[in-house]
Amino acid sequence: MKLGDIMKHEMKLQHGPFLLIEKGSKTIELRLNDEKRKKVKVGDKIVFTDQTTGMKMITEVIALHPYQSFKELYQHFSPNVLGYQEGEAANPKDMELYYSLEEQEKYGVLGIEIKKQGSIFE
Repeated sequence: MKLGDIMKHEMKLQHGPFLLIEKGSKTIELRLNDEKRKKVKVGDKIVFTDQTTGMKMITEVIALHPYQSFKELYQHFSPNVLGYQEGEAANPKDMELYYSLEEQEKYGVLGIEIKKQGSIFE
């Protein structure tokens, strides 16, 4: 969907990561770099929907970080910006809960650096 010349994307999030983005500690959303994500550009808006509460949040894409694997991506960022708590071990294997190794090899992965714009309560 277009908002003027700005592209708007919609993505779903688990409740925990949604709350971390909401409070500003998680600033990089991790996804496969599949066809849908290849359309995301710096300056675009992403509306995230919390799968538990249905609450929506608008974010702006401020940078894109493509990598071959989550292992490679994890080496370039501190754990807290990826959604880990202080002192919690960041493990790229955690992403295998969402994306198989075959999918990761096929598409590569993408760190979408975002900035929260606002919340929509529905």
